[in-house]
Amino acid sequence: MSRPPRSNSHRAWLAFNRLLENVEQVLKGKSEPIQLALACLMAEGHLLIEDKPGTGKTSLAKAMAVSFGGSIRRVQFTPDLLPSDITGVSVYNTATGEFSFRQGPVFTNILVADEINRASPKTQAALLEVMEERQVTVDGSSMVVPRPFMVVATQNPLDFQGTYPLPEVQLDRFAMKLSLGYADRDAELEVMVRPDSGDVTASLKQLFDFEHLSNVLMWVRRTTVSPALREYIADIIMRTRDHRDLRLGVSTRGTLTLLAIARALAVSNARDYVTPDDIKTITVPVLAHRMAVTPEAEMDGITEADVLNSILDQVPVPRARGRSSSNEDAPDEALAFDAE
Repeated sequence: MSRPPRSNSHRAWLAFNRLLENVEQVLKGKSEPIQLALACLMAEGHLLIEDKPGTGKTSLAKAMAVSFGGSIRRVQFTPDLLPSDITGVSVYNTATGEFSFRQGPVFTNILVADEINRASPKTQAALLEVMEERQVTVDGSSMVVPRPFMVVATQNPLDFQGTYPLPEVQLDRFAMKLSLGYADRDAELEVMVRPDSGDVTASLKQLFDFEHLSNVLMWVRRTTVSPALREYIADIIMRTRDHRDLRLGVSTRGTLTLLAIARALAVSNARDYVTPDDIKTITVPVLAHRMAVTPEAEMDGITEADVLNSILDQVPVPRARGRSSSNEDAPDEALAFDAE
């Protein structure tokens, strides 16, 4: 990594680095997807992991929760799951003659929605409000969930029998869509000699408390984004809305999410400012699942990722100014970008 930034940004980078090292103890050989998942956490976004069974999706969520001392609840989504099984339900107390609310698993810091596409659309919709507003409404009363709050949902890309594809409005609420992939050979060998203790996250330690994490999230939000880079993001978004191969472009929510995760990724790379490379790195995982190709493009084998990569090749990249070989020690906040 490059030279760490100063002051609060430096502290945020140290916290991110400690989180990364802690989670990597559970998921060996997956530094890049772990870094992106933690950037999603630092941006207070929700994560959709589409991957084959047994690749560590649930372990990743548990490792993140253990690392910052948060609570985690796992819900196995099935066709008979009800919305109240997620949000909670009002129960009549015969002793007091009053109704009391029994909280559902959504009242946690990290909610693992395992195989989310196996639940009915009505049950999937139970997550819409809480993912956007961090609250649930039951019987006309709104209740706030703990902060930070993150949904980590999983789905199997190979098995479509008995599933209900997530609608666009649901997909748009996920900040990022990732695939962890299989571990490499060295990681597989290390797993085989690891002591079998059942829960692979049992050996992890809590790194800091909620107050520290809240400060880190605040520092991430203050990461510098130059006006030229904001224009760069806007240009990318606008290209998706009039592209001939797309029937659905990126929403304004996608714009704001791209900006937020770019800030978190910059901090993870030991900087207190965002660069074009940060934006390029996260464009596909943050935006592709929010888009939809036309039937004609789909028949030609064109994917949303293909369209985004072509857009990135076409949109002019801002060039850096304010740093050269003679002023490498200048304050990081002095770095800016100009449009070409």
